[in-house]
Amino acid sequence: MSDNSPWQSPDSSASSSGPGIYAPPEANSVAPQYGTPAPSWTPPPKPGLIPLRPMGLGTILSASFMVLRRNPRPIFGLALLIMGIVTVASLILVGIVTFSGIDRSLSASAEDAATIEAGAIVGVALTALFAVALSVIGASILQGIVSLEVARGAVGERLRLRGLWSAAKGRLWALICWSALVSIATLMLFAVVALVAALLFAIGDTAGIVSGVLAVIFGILVSAALMVWLGTFFALVPSALMIERLPLRRAIGRSWSLVSGSFWRTFGILALIVVIVQVVSSVVTAPVSIIGGIGSTLLDPTGNSQVGSGLFIALYIVTVIITVGISAVTIVIQSAAPALLYIDQRMRKEGFDLELTRFVEARQAGDVSVADPYFTADSKAAHSDQPSPYTAS
Repeated sequence: MSDNSPWQSPDSSASSSGPGIYAPPEANSVAPQYGTPAPSWTPPPKPGLIPLRPMGLGTILSASFMVLRRNPRPIFGLALLIMGIVTVASLILVGIVTFSGIDRSLSASAEDAATIEAGAIVGVALTALFAVALSVIGASILQGIVSLEVARGAVGERLRLRGLWSAAKGRLWALICWSALVSIATLMLFAVVALVAALLFAIGDTAGIVSGVLAVIFGILVSAALMVWLGTFFALVPSALMIERLPLRRAIGRSWSLVSGSFWRTFGILALIVVIVQVVSSVVTAPVSIIGGIGSTLLDPTGNSQVGSGLFIALYIVTVIITVGISAVTIVIQSAAPALLYIDQRMRKEGFDLELTRFVEARQAGDVSVADPYFTADSKAAHSDQPSPYTAS
């Protein structure tokens, strides 16, 4: 069966169009509308230190350095003050005890020399431990303050030192205890390695010496691997203690759960930041030592004149000042990185970026009824008798 109707072109008149034949629209007809255009994508807001979305390596690195520039007075000023006190106090105390022990050993009689030298060694060792403890306390305080600054900076708040200190009230001792626990565990680990090696060396023969050397090498490698492994999983404990205000036991579990599944990423970012700041600090301090050493040699080749002694003292003071400044910058950057990773991991695992965005939008609209996102249910359970310490100022 065939169709004998003639074919008509599309531009034929509409009157001659039959069924099934294309009829073009009139010239003045309006094109059909298919709804409003789809809205274009807009990036998440960046109210302050970081954009409110899961962060990449570049964002975390830049934000770690930006902490210093964004709020320099309370952050860098406090870091400079604390590191200056810790460095000067440690140098003075260790110097006094060391020179006192040397002087007593030189003036002691032959019968008392051994006892006095042993006492001097013990005194220097105890003083060094005190200096380490002072450094741990200072670093813990700075880490706690910097963690809070990162948390408040993420939502666009810029607190003064009084506000940061008020938010840290009641949590610094927990952070100091955690740092002390980590330091003691590290010392005990290396003490066990040294004890095992000493027992093997005490055998005295070739087998004992070889076994002792192997024990030292193996112990150092195992200890370093264990410290890296545990240190990465526990890297977010200070942030959980200070920002989320959890008890120590819950903070340890919180850090472990947040890092789980992201171990190598967390370790890589923290290790990279340590390498960067150490390289930069070495680049800054190395020229001072080299120039000072060359200058001392040129001005005082024999090392006996007062000019050389004065130049050495001046060089030492300048080196200490530069070291304190570099240490302040270094500890701020290294303390900011775990806090940024803490927020980033919560964004990736808990949708924390949505809570932060809701809080920021509410505060920008003047609504203060929205609860602070950092004060979680676990925080409220642990501090049921206390209101949220986070208030903008």
